[in-house]
Amino acid sequence: MTTSESPEKSGTNAEIWSVRRVLGWAADDLKRRGNDGARLEVELLLGRVLGLDRIGLIMQSERALTPSELATFRELFKRRRAGEPVAYLLGEREFYGILLRVDARVLIPRPDSERLVEVALERTRLRSMRGMALDLCTGSGCVAIAFARQRPTWSVTGSDISEDALQVARGNAHRTGAVRNLRLLQGSLFAAVPGERFDLISGNPPYIPSAEIAGLPVDVRDFEPRLALDGGADGLELVREIAAQAASHLTLGGLLALEIGADQGAAALAILQQRGYTEVELARDLGGRDRVVSGYGPP
Repeated sequence: MTTSESPEKSGTNAEIWSVRRVLGWAADDLKRRGNDGARLEVELLLGRVLGLDRIGLIMQSERALTPSELATFRELFKRRRAGEPVAYLLGEREFYGILLRVDARVLIPRPDSERLVEVALERTRLRSMRGMALDLCTGSGCVAIAFARQRPTWSVTGSDISEDALQVARGNAHRTGAVRNLRLLQGSLFAAVPGERFDLISGNPPYIPSAEIAGLPVDVRDFEPRLALDGGADGLELVREIAAQAASHLTLGGLLALEIGADQGAAALAILQQRGYTEVELARDLGGRDRVVSGYGPP
């Protein structure tokens, strides 16, 4: 289609744009710009505008959009074309089966981070009835909330240096019911919990090397908070800092579990081993890449 035929140029007196036609044009446009998930993204955006799920879009494929609906979709589509993440446009993202609110104040929860929750649950199963957990760099609260819901008899704390991020996390905690056994505190790493000890310390710290930030996809580089991305020169600055401080905040036999970058497995493993952590392991994500390093606290 030519530019004149695009829904972006359509006015109130323009030709009819059906659901099928809008989906086709918009998906093709994003594909030409290198977006491999174009069709799904467009379906999500149009579905939000029309109040339809993907099945509904198929069932009503010949439905004509009203001028108001077309205008609303057009604005969302322009923002996505400019790189704004779909999760921010929708204002939500699913994580570990939980629908969470997200916006530009927090890193978007990703499926790879679910592995952190799984490792935390697996390696603390002998204490499953009762315990204390701390989730560092909690952001949207996704990991803390998922763990708190799976372990309702545990007391869970989430901390973050960003008060803006914690506002999002608090809203998510209330909406999901996790607020019953979850508290959220502002502070840099362990500053929020002086003198406290935990059976589990988890975290998804920023781990992208500073020099690589500029080469990230535009939807990450220009829209997600740099504070949640930049891990210093080699991406492991906070992993080292957490490993050094966590030992004095773990109970005897307590577990430290951290998400890491896919190429940081060997280095992260060495960091924990050098600090005296025991039974140190690497867990891989669904793509087969190193994703979580964990170990029990030094004796």
